[in-house]
Amino acid sequence: MRRLYLRIYLAVLASVVVFALAAGFLWRQLSERGPASRAFEVASTLAQNALPPPDAPRREQQAALARLAANLKADVTLYSAERALLARVGRRLPPPGAGRETGGWVRDWRGRPAWALRLTDGRWLVARTPRHRPHPAWRLFITLGLLALAVGVGAYPVVRRLTRRIENLQHGVESLGAGELSARVRVEGHDEVAQLAESFNAAASRIEALVGAHKSLLANASHELRTPLTRIRMAVELIKEGAPASSERRQALEQDIAELDTLIDEILLASRLDVVARLDADENVDLLALAAEECARYEEAELDGQPVTVRGDARLLRRLLRNLLENARRHGAPPTELRIARTDTGAEIHVCDQGAGVPADERERVFEPFRRFPGTSDGSGAGLGLALVRSIARRHGGDARCEERPGGGSCFVATLSAPRG
Repeated sequence: MRRLYLRIYLAVLASVVVFALAAGFLWRQLSERGPASRAFEVASTLAQNALPPPDAPRREQQAALARLAANLKADVTLYSAERALLARVGRRLPPPGAGRETGGWVRDWRGRPAWALRLTDGRWLVARTPRHRPHPAWRLFITLGLLALAVGVGAYPVVRRLTRRIENLQHGVESLGAGELSARVRVEGHDEVAQLAESFNAAASRIEALVGAHKSLLANASHELRTPLTRIRMAVELIKEGAPASSERRQALEQDIAELDTLIDEILLASRLDVVARLDADENVDLLALAAEECARYEEAELDGQPVTVRGDARLLRRLLRNLLENARRHGAPPTELRIARTDTGAEIHVCDQGAGVPADERERVFEPFRRFPGTSDGSGAGLGLALVRSIARRHGGDARCEERPGGGSCFVATLSAPRG
């Protein structure tokens, strides 16, 4: 059987049936030793009071038994303690077995139930109504059977609804695996299946975003690579045609090659950060010393802060600092302020400039790949610097954001995980 809902449904039905059978069996075994035995004792006492003593004439016993049978409207048979027949009214009923000492249910020669009452003087009174009435155990079995049927009917839609949600989740996984990145499943309820559906939708959204980002990266990279390649090709063609290679032209060619090399390096790094799960290195890094080395490359950069040691990849953290300083040089106005701060939860890197600032609605979008900062002064850069900053910060347990600088300008803040050492 390959359908999950059928397995669950049949398991529920089997459990109910086993419970019904066990309950009926226990009731049948314990009924004569439990509360029902008290009813037989009471009936025995009443019958004892309605019948004459054992040594009374058989005619007197027969007359008393006839009155009792008329009141009960039943077949009644009276036996001695030795199971000898004393009197009967209606069909003769069999005496209890020789080893029996207490009252209870017995069966006649046709297997029909009858009451066997043991009187205090040792006699046995066996009675059965002419109209066939099933043994009470059968009533219990019928009741439990109807209960099992009701549970089975009521459990089917519940089980089917649960497994249908699992089937919908399976279809969503199959659709996503087939390349339909927009596949989502409906979240129903508040149980573990609903949580699984939410997790699937979140994972599918993440996969769609990653694939979309890679497609955008590829499309924008092809566009950005074309510009320096075109300039280099034109310069090479001019050289082939014998045009004199002036120092300005050679300098422009070298600049185009450097730009192309930087762009390729940033594209490869951005792609690698999206794919690789772990850092290449995990070592203690003196963040303030690293910032001092990078600030030495920029005359207008001012460094302030306190020593902070973090765990991470020094090469990536150096790239983060360099990209923030380069972004401030391109888009802001000197001087550039770089501050390293220790916080309760980690370390923060603040790089602020005194430029025009970033509009509030652009402060999140500037971290998108190939999203050029509005107001670029020299038109250089491919728009990957800040995207790399955020990726590197997140790989070190933090994030990156853009804030407004008091007095004008912008501040880019990169947070890192809790420092160690």
